[in-house]
Amino acid sequence: MHGSLGLLDADKSVLLVIDIQTRLLAGMPAATAQIMLDNSVKLLQAAEQLNIPTLLTEQYPKGLGPTAEIIKLALPDITQQFEKTSFSCFGCDEFKQKLITCGRRQVVIIGQETHVCVLQTAFDLLRQGLQVFVVEDAVCTRQESHKINALSRMQQAGIGIITYESVLFEWLRDARHPHFKAISALVR
Repeated sequence: MHGSLGLLDADKSVLLVIDIQTRLLAGMPAATAQIMLDNSVKLLQAAEQLNIPTLLTEQYPKGLGPTAEIIKLALPDITQQFEKTSFSCFGCDEFKQKLITCGRRQVVIIGQETHVCVLQTAFDLLRQGLQVFVVEDAVCTRQESHKINALSRMQQAGIGIITYESVLFEWLRDARHPHFKAISALVR
C-alpha cells in the first residue's frame, strides 16, 4: 500500500504543519512544546530554502486561536493555509485537493497533538498510498505516554518516525549541496 519508505527526497517532499496554535500550545508541557517549536522553525526555514511546499492547518481557530507567532514568522512565503474541524487534515476538502495536486509523494508531518490530529492524518495519508514521515521531535501531546503510544502505532502501520536532523540531512543528501552551509547551521 505505501511502498518502501527509504530516505526522504527534497523534490518529492511536502512539509505539513498541523495545528501549532496558541491555545492548544498552552496545554502542552512547556519543555516539550519548546522543542517542537524550535525544531519546527528549523524545518520551515529549510523548506523555504529548498522550495519544499508547505501546508499548514488550524483546528477550529475560533476556539483554539491562531497559529503560534514563532511559526507564522518562519512560514515560507508560498505556504498554503487551511482551517478545519475534522481531526484528520484529510477531512478538509481544500487540503485534500491541494495535497493531491502538488504531486509530492512524501509527506513530512510536524505539529500537535500526536495522538489525535497527527495520527489520524498520518493514517489517512498512508491509505492514499503516500509515504508518511512523522518528525518525533517536532510533534507534541499533553501526555508523553499518549505521544509514545501514537508514534508506536504509526510506526507499526508503516509510517516513518524520524528526527528533524535526519529530515534536514536527507533533504540535502550531500555536503556539496548549495544550501548545505545554511541548513547544517540550523542544527548547531
